[in-house]
Amino acid sequence: MAIAEDILNTGLSLQARANAFDAFVGTYRDRAVRLAFRLLRGDAAAAEDVTQNALLRAHRALANFRQEASLDTWFYRILVREVHRHRRWQAVRRMWSAEITEAREPVDERPSGDPGLRRRIAKALEQLTAAQREAFVLVHLEGFSISETAAILGKATGTVKSHLHRALESMRSDLADLRAAKNQQNSIGVKP
Repeated sequence: MAIAEDILNTGLSLQARANAFDAFVGTYRDRAVRLAFRLLRGDAAAAEDVTQNALLRAHRALANFRQEASLDTWFYRILVREVHRHRRWQAVRRMWSAEITEAREPVDERPSGDPGLRRRIAKALEQLTAAQREAFVLVHLEGFSISETAAILGKATGTVKSHLHRALESMRSDLADLRAAKNQQNSIGVKP
């Protein structure tokens, strides 16, 4: 990856390294926002803030990057940690706040398909533990491999597989009636 090599090349001028980091941001920002959006259950403003903080932390920590993982995996790990930090602060604010806040309905910026089905899937995702949701989103929605997901989350591959298995079991259980309805439609010859 030429961008990573340019960012880490201490022989380049400061301006050249800054340009390389700008290229890195341009390449990974949209995916990072999308990942944060999904991990934060559809809070677009928080996803933008978390992504901005993760990019800032990554920029500040570049000198400490040990190249034990790829630069993008390292960055996504920072992003997931920022999501955790944001959730912790949200919990503290809720605990100390006298105001009762209603949970926001997750809203996908790319609506398509049946809105009722999308709500059902979003509700099923909300029922997962944070670890299960993170593993599910990274692997099944963002397309990371299990080993990449393990590196991003800082967990063993077996742990990620376990979280995925439990997430899929829970999702199948929560959405079982949909499969039954589809099978019934197929048996009577109705096309979806």
